[in-house]
Amino acid sequence: MGVSLLLLFLLCYHPSLSVLGVNAFTGTYGVNYGRIADNLPSPETVVVLLRSAMIKNVRIYDADHSVLNAFKGSGIEITVGLGNEFLKDMSVSEDLAMSWVKENVEPFLPGTQIRGIAVGNEVFGSTDQDLWEALLGTVNNIYNALDRLRLTSVVQVSSPHSEGVFSTTFPPSSGAFRIDILPYMKPLLQFFLEIGSPFYVNAYPFLAYISDPEDIDIRYALFESNPGAYDSKTKLHYNNMLDAQIDAAYAALEKVGFDKMEVIVSETGWASLGDANEAGASVSNARTYNYNLRRRLAKRKGTPYRPKMVVKAYIFALFNENLKPGPTSERNFGLFKADGSIAYDIGFKGLASSSAASSIYHFKVCFFCVCLRDI
Repeated sequence: MGVSLLLLFLLCYHPSLSVLGVNAFTGTYGVNYGRIADNLPSPETVVVLLRSAMIKNVRIYDADHSVLNAFKGSGIEITVGLGNEFLKDMSVSEDLAMSWVKENVEPFLPGTQIRGIAVGNEVFGSTDQDLWEALLGTVNNIYNALDRLRLTSVVQVSSPHSEGVFSTTFPPSSGAFRIDILPYMKPLLQFFLEIGSPFYVNAYPFLAYISDPEDIDIRYALFESNPGAYDSKTKLHYNNMLDAQIDAAYAALEKVGFDKMEVIVSETGWASLGDANEAGASVSNARTYNYNLRRRLAKRKGTPYRPKMVVKAYIFALFNENLKPGPTSERNFGLFKADGSIAYDIGFKGLASSSAASSIYHFKVCFFCVCLRDI
């Protein structure tokens, strides 16, 4: 079945589809809780840390039951992940999707506030076109399972994308999707529009900077004072790269007819350590980026192109992850080290136990000018 015919079938098959959607993000600030490591605190300890920091939104990359049990009664809203490895089989099997939801979502509600399922991660960044084609079918089957269980008013279905889905992003008004993915992207966007889900994008000024450190002003990437960039088409001025990346996504969505869809940043961050060829990866720059990002999000403002659409972002990541493959930077995006101490100071205070023999962590938080309860 062609992608367009599949979408028509899905929309006819789901009379309950509604543009009301689910609000899976409270406030503007969240974190990604990655766990590719062998030295992290227990999920129960992580809950203590998050609650002390008054962080309300968390994304994980699977649906680990120990994490979901630990988050029960915490008041923290969590988005679980359905890995790319499940997509091909689940796209052609409603039963598999229903089994997954019944095993990994339904039993934990309402005690654990699961507010979203992220289906796949950066799927269109792969070279596997079979995976591209499987994404919409899996999204539909997961949504259908939630619908049958009467959970669509509680749990949002989405799928995060990388910056690699765009053919151009600068100036922001030139933002456009790659032509080769449009036959798959447009039906996916239409389905998300029908169910009220936003467009999630992993936006990293850090990655843009290390790809071209000679031509990109690092102050622009770090939210520091700088001359900024001017978009001659919209006559808008940008004083930081993240806003420009978000507006490029809005421009790309507008070009394909989805100008009303919200953009949420599913990942952004800055590495505190990197290899010799990863310019700008340092503790100082990571602290500057994340400190200034928190301040920017606390203002609850939109971007130059979408001033009424408040920017929301999940920070990558909560912890350094010592087992992640790839360059050194991949293991050093954490706000916290594995022992619970801060990787650098942006207002959080992670304290190890007062007794060296104790294995329990105690955390407290101090705020800068804006209290996190308002973020």
